[in-house]
Amino acid sequence: MITRTKTRPLARFFLTLALMTGCAAGLSACNTMRGAGQDVSSIGHDVSNGANGTQQAWHNAQPSAATH
Repeated sequence: MITRTKTRPLARFFLTLALMTGCAAGLSACNTMRGAGQDVSSIGHDVSNGANGTQQAWHNAQPSAATH
């Protein structure tokens, strides 16, 4: 009986530790994914701006060529 009463708080401690570690990892992953999403969005905006700039330069170089 003595070992049973000692193992219960120890098991609860390890279970709590595991849950807290899992929550911390999950929150960290969310933050990382948000940053990755912002990076991808930034790249998309840069590509779009580059395409618009190229289209404008092409149109200015050849005014008779309609793009629309």
